[in-house]
Amino acid sequence: MRDTRSNSSNFSHSGNRSSKTFKPKKNIPEGSHQYELLKHAEATLGSGNLRMAVMLPDGEDLNEWVAVNTVDFFNQINMLYGTITDFCTEESCPVMSAGPKYEYHWADGTNIKKPIKCSAPKYIDYLMTWVQDQLDDETLFPSKIGVPFKRNFMSVAKTILKRLFRVYAHIYHQHFDSVMQLQEEAHLNTSFKHFIFFVQEFNLIERKELVPLQDLIEKLTTKDR
Repeated sequence: MRDTRSNSSNFSHSGNRSSKTFKPKKNIPEGSHQYELLKHAEATLGSGNLRMAVMLPDGEDLNEWVAVNTVDFFNQINMLYGTITDFCTEESCPVMSAGPKYEYHWADGTNIKKPIKCSAPKYIDYLMTWVQDQLDDETLFPSKIGVPFKRNFMSVAKTILKRLFRVYAHIYHQHFDSVMQLQEEAHLNTSFKHFIFFVQEFNLIERKELVPLQDLIEKLTTKDR
């Protein structure tokens, strides 16, 4: 089982790209309730039943469950994208796309209000930095027991997950050959399948957003029905 708390889930850009190194959200502190939830998730994942693994544990708060898993997915995608950064360059990926039909333009609503067209590495740099800022915001993702979640937490979590999906979509459409070359496809497929079961279980991403990988989603999820 992956150690989702590991600080090795960093990746750095090189060359003419940003020198920023992404690190996972600060480790979920041992002994905390969120840590126990993460351990529960890992134990259930270890059983191999992903549908069971995503279900809300009895008596738990949905916001807290979504928060813990969102941090986990961010760390996983961070690590997966980190393995293929050498192949995802300004030259190879001048636009952020998921195949010929789907192109993503970046806007965060704060610093960049009007969507801009940019290369995939630049887009993913913006995206991961933005997600990390949300995860590090204690008012949005409280790490202390008893601190309530803000009313808009679920809508922020949905936006994070929608954007993280785009990184999976880009990797599958533009870099799957590299993933296979690195023998990472089993890891990528398991991570993505877990992600899809999770967002489906709680209706966290609109169906239209998933269209770029619809065939793959059906293939990965039908045998588990």
